[in-house]
Amino acid sequence: MDPAEAGARELARAVAERSVSSRELVRYYLDRIAASELNAVVTVDDSRALAEAAALDAETVRGARRGPLHGVPVTVKDAIATAGLRTTCGSPELAGFVPDADAPAVARLRAAGAVVLGKTNVPQWCGDIQTYNDVFGVTRNPWDPARTPGGSSGGSAAAVADGLCAFDLASDIAGSIRIPAHFCGVWGLKPSVGLVPGEGYVDHVGAGAVPPDGNVLGPICRSPADLGLVLDVLTGSSGGAVPGSLSGLRAAVWVDDPACRVGGRTRAVLAAALDALESAGVRLSPAGAPGAFADIWQLHLDMVLAAVAYNLPEDGVPPATASHRGWLARAEDRARLRSAWARWFSAYDVLLCPVTAMPAFAHDLDGDIGTRSVTIDGEARPHMSTIGWCGLISVLGLPSVVMPAGLSDDGLPVGLQIVAPHGADRRAIRFAELAADVVAGVGAPGR
Repeated sequence: MDPAEAGARELARAVAERSVSSRELVRYYLDRIAASELNAVVTVDDSRALAEAAALDAETVRGARRGPLHGVPVTVKDAIATAGLRTTCGSPELAGFVPDADAPAVARLRAAGAVVLGKTNVPQWCGDIQTYNDVFGVTRNPWDPARTPGGSSGGSAAAVADGLCAFDLASDIAGSIRIPAHFCGVWGLKPSVGLVPGEGYVDHVGAGAVPPDGNVLGPICRSPADLGLVLDVLTGSSGGAVPGSLSGLRAAVWVDDPACRVGGRTRAVLAAALDALESAGVRLSPAGAPGAFADIWQLHLDMVLAAVAYNLPEDGVPPATASHRGWLARAEDRARLRSAWARWFSAYDVLLCPVTAMPAFAHDLDGDIGTRSVTIDGEARPHMSTIGWCGLISVLGLPSVVMPAGLSDDGLPVGLQIVAPHGADRRAIRFAELAADVVAGVGAPGR
């Protein structure tokens, strides 16, 4: 077993069988972190991690087991509170901030036996689709260090892809789990809104008591099975009806739209994945989903910019949500849209759609997310115009699994979003597990 490629389920089993100790795993990952040039894990809790692993190993010898993650070393995004361990959200204002308590989601991981190795890098205030800040610098993509791993959970996805931990606990309000998973060729789950406790998310000075509207915490892993394992721990429950095979499943397909055109390299990979799924018996249909893409994207912008308004200038919040009255009006629009989608989903098991319009792009540290552009099929397009596929799902509050679908013709990972109705997270995960047997996938970078 190579811990750099093994999943959490496999590692937990190895610890339970005493074929490897938790302390050996912690030391292995700490050595990999120290040798890594990606700058993915930016704060390390080595002494405490080794001590906790030793305690867990002693329990294993006695036949005790705290939970399904007993002895498994993990990392946590540097925007999620960890007791006694620096949590900065990439901001100089919080460079020395050490929370007194774990976020509830982190506490659940520890209670299940996970060992927290350290924190993974983010853009300042988690406000970018790249990962760099003035506290820790730039995080690089393990497939091509000249490219970004995405954001805001870029350190999370880079660490998982490079084998620096078993999995990472990340967050997503506008694509922050899904974009990095897509760019780095790993598996990510944006859970249904409200499913996982979101307190302890630190996106401004004094934050943590109230989760930002629409923000969710979820895992980035090396396998779809691990997504389900971690979700069970985070929610304290498991189960629910899931499909036994791909044959006969109904999948709506929405892979391009004039409001967020998908580049040719990405379309080619997605087309091959859809062909493989159809050959396996999945019944593919054009989506015909409620609402125009452009209208849903605007609703998402109105809501998400209000949710992160602490770190925006006074004129940075859209007029539609600059007042509480305006926000309530848009929240009613959102509620009606979500109801329409819930009715629409009665005819489908999942929706399949892109993550972004392009694979990972070269680091661009000039300007900000609102002023930068990326060239797709010879056309310069604003960064914000390329990520609408994530905003579409975010504003609907739906669960989405990103699976690595294949490599572009220039060797970069391309992900596919598998979206399910609200609360049907395990359906999306199970579809991803089944799809992994027929879709090309990407392997591991450099290995």
